[in-house]
Amino acid sequence: MKHIALALTTALLACLWSIPGLSRDVDYLSFATEDEANSTEIFRKASPSVVFVTNTALQRSFFSLDVHEIPRGSGTGFVWDESGLIVTNFHVIAGAHKLTVTLQDQKEYDAQVIGVAPEKDLAVLRIEDPPDDLVALPIGDSSELSVGRKVLAIGNPFGLDTTLTTGIVSALDREIQAPGNRTIGGVIQTDAAINPGNSGGPLLNSLGQLVGVNTAIYSPSGASAGIGFAIPVNTVKDVVPQLIAYGRVLRPIIGVELASDRWIQRYRIPGIPVVHVYPGLPADKAGIRGARRTSRGEVQLGDIIVAVNGRKVRSNDDFLTAIERHKPGDVVEIETRFGEDSRRYKVKLVESQ
Repeated sequence: MKHIALALTTALLACLWSIPGLSRDVDYLSFATEDEANSTEIFRKASPSVVFVTNTALQRSFFSLDVHEIPRGSGTGFVWDESGLIVTNFHVIAGAHKLTVTLQDQKEYDAQVIGVAPEKDLAVLRIEDPPDDLVALPIGDSSELSVGRKVLAIGNPFGLDTTLTTGIVSALDREIQAPGNRTIGGVIQTDAAINPGNSGGPLLNSLGQLVGVNTAIYSPSGASAGIGFAIPVNTVKDVVPQLIAYGRVLRPIIGVELASDRWIQRYRIPGIPVVHVYPGLPADKAGIRGARRTSRGEVQLGDIIVAVNGRKVRSNDDFLTAIERHKPGDVVEIETRFGEDSRRYKVKLVESQ
């Protein structure tokens, strides 16, 4: 039906323009479909809040040994509040010597990093001497999304600033890898075209509300193949205030050092060995034991964590994801293997320092 309506609209415009003396300067929105008018209005209101983020690094010249600033990459961000706070992806600003934020009016501002969460691929910047007319995006609720809902992405793909693409929510609760090989859960999948340069830009619903932060694409060629991913705004609403207040995400911990995943895979250990237990922290109080060296210098394993609250864990990411489902003060059950024995510990989580 929409295609028929669009064809009729086009035919009507052609007839009107054929009338002698009638100007072509007609308000197109008065003839646009409801969906087109919605997209146009959202873009008009939201685009001033979308920024271009440029990452500049230092590089020493091979011939003169002089140090020069070189472009390292670029991406997108958006205004979080009127004080000059900008949200973007961590991978957009990683390794930067200098960060520049360009607003829609093409004015450039130096920016400083306020906080980063590599495990969530999020970062908060603050632009220096921000203008008085910054406008933050309205915040939505990603839990209200459903497959088939319309979404819009605004960003700077391939350096082409303030580009709009539209699509639908293709799937929910996807998982993607963040920098540092951490898993981001609950991710939104969309067919709205997301290309390199869109990273850090907003994903909006049909009300113009922020519902996600565009972060990745799935494509063998590196260009949009109709599969893009966005961090849900409910995750953003939890992480960003912590980055502003503390510069990092405050996590619950039990107070242990774990063996590396490479070591676990190398020796095919069915769980995660505890290497060290920090004195005075919850794991120590619960009685969890770390590895130790025997009198012969051999390493003797202590507790090997195999489950958290009944959820099996096989890697550091599994363990951290299971723990981060809880808050400091919560009590979790840690199931371990100790030699031939199976053990269970009640551990009260504390906040990371």
